[in-house]
Amino acid sequence: MSPRLPRKARAEPVPIKLTADEIALVKSLVIYEDPDILALNKPSGLSSQGGRGQVNTLDELLWAFAKPGKARPRLIHRLDRDTSGVILTAKTKPAAGFLGKAMMARKFAKTYRAIVTPGAPQPDQGVIEAALRREEIGREAYMRVCPPDHPDAESARTRYRTQKATPAAALLELDPETGRMHQIRVHLASIGRPIAGDARYGGALAVQGHAAPRLMLHAAALIFPHPGGGLKRLEAPTPPDMAALLAALRLD
Repeated sequence: MSPRLPRKARAEPVPIKLTADEIALVKSLVIYEDPDILALNKPSGLSSQGGRGQVNTLDELLWAFAKPGKARPRLIHRLDRDTSGVILTAKTKPAAGFLGKAMMARKFAKTYRAIVTPGAPQPDQGVIEAALRREEIGREAYMRVCPPDHPDAESARTRYRTQKATPAAALLELDPETGRMHQIRVHLASIGRPIAGDARYGGALAVQGHAAPRLMLHAAALIFPHPGGGLKRLEAPTPPDMAALLAALRLD
């Protein structure tokens, strides 16, 4: 038997040189920091990782926080490009390992807010439990509701509560109990309440004459075990464009 060759060490990512404006931008997103973690309020339109044609993703912008000769903070989870809200990073390897294990053990609780149409779902609170499968169309990836016995099915569960509603739209609070791609978006579309601004899954681009300029989905809060002990809750304020639409629709 041939001797086993040593596994090649994973190359460390090469630091990216950022402009002064990029550094100022990412530092303005910080909502919490301590020796272990750094949390940011990601704006809609910024990819967490692997962006398409963007100059820099959030993952790359994190080089703004790297100490000389040290690695940048590590993303613990991701948000869709068009979803805004709280996103967590670890500043040290031990913290990244601890949080990664907690995420895998489903010890993270995430709360989202979404504007949906037309009006509140019926019942106005409940659980959507529908399996999802991934579908590739050209270079785009979609998620589709499918039977649970489909060979590509992934179980998915989303809890929702109506916070305020009019006949035209509603503000929902959502707790995804699983973390499938586009889960909240597809689950809400499946019950006839797509998210405003979600062109991919049938969301309205205008509500009562008011434009929905982007996907009206915001990761509002995150609860997780902190590497230093205890539970930590982080909140990200609603972004101005979503707040303006909520006010216009009298859902604020």
